[in-house]
Amino acid sequence: MSYKQLQIWQLARDLSVEIHEMSLSLPSFEKFEEGSQIRRSSKSVRSNIVEGYGRRMYKGDYIKFIVYALASNDETLDHLEILYETKSLTDEKVYEDFHERIQRLGIKINNFLQVLSKNRNK
Repeated sequence: MSYKQLQIWQLARDLSVEIHEMSLSLPSFEKFEEGSQIRRSSKSVRSNIVEGYGRRMYKGDYIKFIVYALASNDETLDHLEILYETKSLTDEKVYEDFHERIQRLGIKINNFLQVLSKNRNK
């Protein structure tokens, strides 16, 4: 098995690619400010899942990186909200779609984290 079979990684990958594309359509001043932040935080979600998976033999490290992924997902949601609240992102449908998908990913990462934590001592 590979990290690529993890549903949370697959969802994070899709979101990071689509968020990257969306951020390039932001106003030019925002591409390098909040646009850069949301690109980095969304890519951090998937990267932390991969790094945690690579350390899965060490349960404490695995859990730590999944916590980082969850935190980066929360950060991504906040950047999305900032973009929408400041009217840099004006398409309500795009905003709502990303918002719902980022929240759903957060729930799945949290559920994955709980399973890892329960199985830590097994």
